[in-house]
Amino acid sequence: MCESSIDVAPGVRASERVVVHVNSSAARWVGASAVFSAACWLVTAIAHGRDHAGWHATGRVGWSLTALAAVALIARGIFLGRPVTAGHAAIAVLVLSTGIGAHVLAFDLIGDVLIAGSGLALTWPASARGHPDDLSRVWALINATAGDPLAPFAMQAGKCYLFSADQRAALAYRTRIGFAVVSGDPVGDEAQFPALVADFAKMCHTRGWRIVVLACSEHRLELWTDPKVLGQALRPIPIGRDVVIDVATFDMVGRKFRNLRQAVKRTHNCGITTEIVDEQELDGRLLAELTEVLRTSVRGGHTDRGYCMNLDGVLEGRYPGVKLIIARDKSGRVQGFHRYATAGHGRDITLDVPWRRSGAPNGIDERLSIDMINAAKDTGAQRVSLAFAAFPEIFDQKQRGRMQGLFYWLIHLLNPLIALESLYRYLRKFHSPGQRRYALVSLRHLVPLIYVMLSLEFTPRRRNF
Repeated sequence: MCESSIDVAPGVRASERVVVHVNSSAARWVGASAVFSAACWLVTAIAHGRDHAGWHATGRVGWSLTALAAVALIARGIFLGRPVTAGHAAIAVLVLSTGIGAHVLAFDLIGDVLIAGSGLALTWPASARGHPDDLSRVWALINATAGDPLAPFAMQAGKCYLFSADQRAALAYRTRIGFAVVSGDPVGDEAQFPALVADFAKMCHTRGWRIVVLACSEHRLELWTDPKVLGQALRPIPIGRDVVIDVATFDMVGRKFRNLRQAVKRTHNCGITTEIVDEQELDGRLLAELTEVLRTSVRGGHTDRGYCMNLDGVLEGRYPGVKLIIARDKSGRVQGFHRYATAGHGRDITLDVPWRRSGAPNGIDERLSIDMINAAKDTGAQRVSLAFAAFPEIFDQKQRGRMQGLFYWLIHLLNPLIALESLYRYLRKFHSPGQRRYALVSLRHLVPLIYVMLSLEFTPRRRNF
């Protein structure tokens, strides 16, 4: 049996204990019968009300509609396989009691909404909570994973994990409004991945969660293509490419690297120097210098954002394998730094987030990237991933179709917030496009999925400093 961060165990919170399991055909038949009975009751009430004028007939129809709505919402939860927890049952009773009280006080509309809403509260989707103690196990698997630039980002706080039976592979995910959103590819022993995905699908089925996968790599698509295993069909939608430098073969020779060479040379001319340090070994003085850069950064250093393509907790020393490359000017003042995470015993190095002081000299980001590539070559690393290029085809196309033109206009409009266009212009200088990444979704749930994905990527999380 796979381990999950949300398995029902003796130490689980009382409010999260499952009191009614609905993941059976019998439960679905009960739900269907309840909806049919409520519908018959409503039809009877309406037909009977035609012959009886006055408040009582109107009230009978109103109560019937309210009961039908509540039962329909409960039946919907049953058909989705959502279990009833003690916490949800308590909230549903509270909402129902409040609704009845509102009716007693003659607030009929509010009472009807609350009574109907009690059905929604009863079968509200359960959520998963991460266990901080899982970090050491996940790091060991990340450190054994090669060729996956996003592997280190599985450590991000708030993610939950499902481990394979032999503990040699794991999958990171988060839940939101009934969706289990997988972050990137599984990590660890790839021979365990098919069984791990099957166990994940079973767990989601028992919890009433629908599966979504964000940033799945091209060579892992087959893990998510069998509807019989997943219990649902997922459609792959390309969302961009990794930008990965082959350390052994990369150089800046040739006309196509002219802009990159000029940017790096500009920083040498103005006296910029760089150094690489381990984030977990920062002393007080250096930590204070870097914190100042965060607070004065053009990005804003008080919140974290992102889900599957970055870490959090910058400068906290929370995560193993994290390196910082720091740029100083001639006076020794820190002008910027890049944060890199590692995987595969140091063979893979991935840029997390770049930080630079407002007003820092141009070319610092290029210089820090090139110096990290050179350092990686010296230490025996094989690949350096600079970032993720979202929707590169939209930027590359000179003649865009109507839909591509609309998306380009939206990206250009939102560039001050999401910086996709600026990031693409930076990454294009390195001429190192890697494999595609995909979002795997069910198009039937497109509207709630837009909310889920945008909220995971852009909801700010406050930093502790």
